[in-house]
Amino acid sequence: MTLDDLRVFVAVCRAGNLSAVARDLGCTQSAVSQHVKRLEKETGIRLLERHPRGVAPTPAGRVLQAAAADGIAGLDSALRSVGELARGEAGSVRVTTGATTVRHFMAEAVVAFRSRHPKVTLEFRTETSSHDCFAALASNTVDLAWITLGRPVRGIEQRPVTELPWVLAVRSDDPLADRSHVQVADLAHIRHIRLPENSSSRAHLDTAFARLGIHVTSDTSVADWDTAILLAELGLGHAIVPALPGRQDRNGPHPLRLLPIPDLPKLSVGWAVRRWDALSPLARAFADTVTATP
Repeated sequence: MTLDDLRVFVAVCRAGNLSAVARDLGCTQSAVSQHVKRLEKETGIRLLERHPRGVAPTPAGRVLQAAAADGIAGLDSALRSVGELARGEAGSVRVTTGATTVRHFMAEAVVAFRSRHPKVTLEFRTETSSHDCFAALASNTVDLAWITLGRPVRGIEQRPVTELPWVLAVRSDDPLADRSHVQVADLAHIRHIRLPENSSSRAHLDTAFARLGIHVTSDTSVADWDTAILLAELGLGHAIVPALPGRQDRNGPHPLRLLPIPDLPKLSVGWAVRRWDALSPLARAFADTVTATP
């Protein structure tokens, strides 16, 4: 029994005539008959009744026709979907990252990707650490993870996209606000708003502090970079955060300054995947779009 046997059989049941199907398929009536005979031999029962003006399915034939028609329709739909995926026309892209990443790193890329692939579903899943992003990749629940890059992780490939310098976020009325930049020695005297405990960015910063011999005090911690900046704007402390794309000194009720800290090593961010060569064309296209967008 082959898929062609079933396709021909369903066509014969619908047309009620072997010769009509043969004409549609561009083959002989004998070839059409052979498809039906193979099915009857394998099932061990007659599937068609011959009449003077054509054929009609037997009760067993109607059962097989209904099942085969449903199966062929489902298979054809799946093959169309597979073709669309191969051509990058439809499907889904599943991305995991931090809470503020899409706003700062992907906003323009999402718009550009959507205009090129209007039928594609984009799924964003928020995690609070690179470790959780790696777990999501390992469990195959996401295709891509945007992370703060760090030490190699077995079974995960990491690809840097950009490096972010560090800045100190302070209110414009802060004693440090008039400076063009901040020295690391100045950080020992700030009221530090600490980054999330389990985040790669905090680990990166703590390692830099230890290497430079800097000790900072903190009575406040936050869940993400944006919240740290907001608390600094409200005058609740000083935030050491990456220089996020689009973030600038801000005027308003509580003017904010972002002062470079050139002595701190830059933070590398980018993509993590299980295997680049196993990514779907859509996931690769999305990753490339984000990478190429300034």
